[in-house]
Amino acid sequence: MTGGWWRRQSPWLYVLPALALLIVFTYVPVGNMIWYSFHTWDGLDVTMDPVGWANYVRVFTDEQYWRVFLVSGYYVVASFAQIAVALYFATVLSFSVRFRNLFKGILFFPYLLNGVAVGFVFLYLFQPGGTLDTVLTAFGLGGHTELWLGDPDLANFSLAGTSMWRFTGLSFVLFLGAIQSIPGEIYEAAEIDGANRWHQFRHIIVPGIRRIISLSFILAISGSLAVFEIPFIMTGGANGTRTFVVQAYETAFQFRQIGLASAMAVVLLTMVLVVTWIQRRILPDDEVSLS
Repeated sequence: MTGGWWRRQSPWLYVLPALALLIVFTYVPVGNMIWYSFHTWDGLDVTMDPVGWANYVRVFTDEQYWRVFLVSGYYVVASFAQIAVALYFATVLSFSVRFRNLFKGILFFPYLLNGVAVGFVFLYLFQPGGTLDTVLTAFGLGGHTELWLGDPDLANFSLAGTSMWRFTGLSFVLFLGAIQSIPGEIYEAAEIDGANRWHQFRHIIVPGIRRIISLSFILAISGSLAVFEIPFIMTGGANGTRTFVVQAYETAFQFRQIGLASAMAVVLLTMVLVVTWIQRRILPDDEVSLS
């Protein structure tokens, strides 16, 4: 009986370390964050003053805080374009083309770079007289140079483009791995039936990688809501580029309003969970047959 009990409990012994780390470094901080959100606290005092739902009311009623949600729209649009570009190149490079491995490396390389390094590189690219202006001038397009980060009408487009350039490689690798997992016999049968590349993409590739496409949309939308590195490094949130996470960071560490910043973080977490739930309802994770 003792040996049978140990055999039944042994799987939990393997899970226990990972579960302990998950609880200590994820669920406990989230619980503390929710607790802080109902208080006013500067992060230094020993005591915290309860304020009920006041922090949440301020997040949704103070224009300074809810307006930054609109900036995420630029990144959402860029993330959809990123998925389209990644899916296109993953489809093309899944077939036999020249220099296929070279293009794979070129597309995936930006994702390997540190986000801070990417921010500084593109900061020099977009600055007045920087790389982009120099290239435009060299091609006789000097009249089209702009304040790419200084103009509020262009700054968010520049930052969203930078984010798209960086994360396209991740979506590309996910799509490419999923496409290559589709059995080659299906393509051979489709070619015998006269299907061209477009038909193979529409009736074989898209249904076959539906789960990965759904996952990519979830990652894209949640990532768009939580953008931080690119705008913080390149503009510091100036010129209308302050995102919700940058605003929360400044609220917590610059203005020492930990309770309000925690409420903003809880709102962001709730939004991501709701978007993920809606996504899963629209695109359920069921078995999809190739048609």
